[in-house]
Amino acid sequence: MKEIEKKHPLAIRWFHWVNFPILLIMIWSGMLIYWANGVYKIQIGDVIIIKFFPEWFYKMLKLPYRLAEGMATHFVFMWIFFLNGFFYVVYTLISGEWRYLIPTRKSFKEAWQVLLHDLHISPYHPPQSKYNGAQKIAYSAIILMGFGSLVTGLAIYKPVQVHWLTWLMGGYSFARALHFILTIGYVLFFLIHIIQVIRAGWSNFQSMITGFEVKKNITPPIEEKPEETPSPIIEA
Repeated sequence: MKEIEKKHPLAIRWFHWVNFPILLIMIWSGMLIYWANGVYKIQIGDVIIIKFFPEWFYKMLKLPYRLAEGMATHFVFMWIFFLNGFFYVVYTLISGEWRYLIPTRKSFKEAWQVLLHDLHISPYHPPQSKYNGAQKIAYSAIILMGFGSLVTGLAIYKPVQVHWLTWLMGGYSFARALHFILTIGYVLFFLIHIIQVIRAGWSNFQSMITGFEVKKNITPPIEEKPEETPSPIIEA
C-alpha cells in the first residue's frame, strides 16, 4: 500500500527554489569580487595549510579580471536575496511553520543521533517528524547566517555611509572576514544538503516540488477473525 503525506506548503517551496539559484549567484559573484584581494588563508607559522584560493582555481573557473561584473551582480542580487529571506521569515511566523523549524532541547541530542546513524556508527535513528533535530538546527542556522551575511555585506559595501554598522561588526576587515566565513558556511551547507537529499531518495525530493511525499510499504492492519464456535458433539 501507499500513503500520501502532505509536507511542504506552496509558499515554502517557492521560497526554497527561488533562494537556491540566488544564493549560487551570490557565491559566484562574491568570488569575482574576492579575486581582486584574496587575502585569506589558514597558516601555522610559515606553513600555509589552505589558501583561499590558489591561482589554478581562478584559471580553471576563468574568474580573473571580472571585478566590475562581480560587484554589479552581487549588489543587485543582494536585495533579491534579502527580500526572499524577509518574506520567508514573515510567512513562517504568520503561518505557524516556525513551530516545525525552531530547535528544542531535544534537537541537539537528536542531531547527534542522526549524525551517528548517517556515519553508520549507530543503527538507531530518532523518530522522524516533519524535520529531525539536525534539520531544525541547520535550517534555523541558515536563517541566522542570511541575516549575518546581510549586515556584514552592508558594512563592507558602504563602510562610510553606515559607519556605525561597520563599527558594530568589528571594523571593515573583521566584517569582511565574517562575510567570507559565512560564504564558506553556505558552500558546506549546500554540499551536505545535496548529499542528504540524494540519500533520502526521490520521494523526499519530490515533496519539495509537489508538496507531498508518497510513502511506500505501508502494511495494512491485520483484521482479526472472530473465533469459530466449535460444533456440538452429539453422542449416540
